[in-house]
Amino acid sequence: MALFDKHALLEKHSMLLTVGILVVVAIGGIIEIAPLFYLSNTIERVNGMRPYTPLELAGREIYVREGCYVCHSQMVRPLRDEVERYGHYSLAAESMYDHPFQWGSKRTGPDLARVGGKYSDEWHMDHMRNPRSVVPESIMPPYTFMVDRPLDFSQVQQTMQAMRLVGVPYTDAMIENAEYDLLAQANPDFYPNSGDYDGALVDRYTEASGREGTVTVRAFDGDAENITEMDAMIAYLQMLGTLVDFETYEADSLQNRR
Repeated sequence: MALFDKHALLEKHSMLLTVGILVVVAIGGIIEIAPLFYLSNTIERVNGMRPYTPLELAGREIYVREGCYVCHSQMVRPLRDEVERYGHYSLAAESMYDHPFQWGSKRTGPDLARVGGKYSDEWHMDHMRNPRSVVPESIMPPYTFMVDRPLDFSQVQQTMQAMRLVGVPYTDAMIENAEYDLLAQANPDFYPNSGDYDGALVDRYTEASGREGTVTVRAFDGDAENITEMDAMIAYLQMLGTLVDFETYEADSLQNRR
């Protein structure tokens, strides 16, 4: 019992107590962190995940620029009320190419992790121009300027190169054809001299995802003659939460458990 009475020594000397706390925390940290250095990957690989297309990436940059993450999170927690409202809980793999991630910690507006395909392009247009026209109780400000502001994609290749440096698997072909891929996804018919770039775009990103139907090609803002910031924003919103086929994922997960 004499050994256990020694705790009084720590309790009476603040510096000894501080050193003791640091030693215990350091040991606990090493035990938790050291195994991670021996793992090649801590994120489960999920079929369907792919890097953002250049247009989606440009839309995401605008989303971050406008501070949309301040009011909208992109993470469905594994809680019953959240799953019933927003859909399947978020997987770590769905954020593996996000730099920075958009999980968020506050929801003034709804979570957007599963907003892709939930509404039409026209709904998003109306919502961005006048949020209260489709959601009367909304306190979101309008973003009408995006409709008329041409999309500046002069730096899209450099952005993709920067993303590759932090681990996003953009290939040389994706980066080399970034501008044509962006134009082709927003409106392939308006660029007749660009060749079959819409098909090449789909092939490139379908191969990266391992699943058909993850790339959508159309004039997202309905304007057949101009590529605007609204095109990019809607393209980004319409793909959120759509890359993973959760019916297949659930089946694969059950199979792996067996």
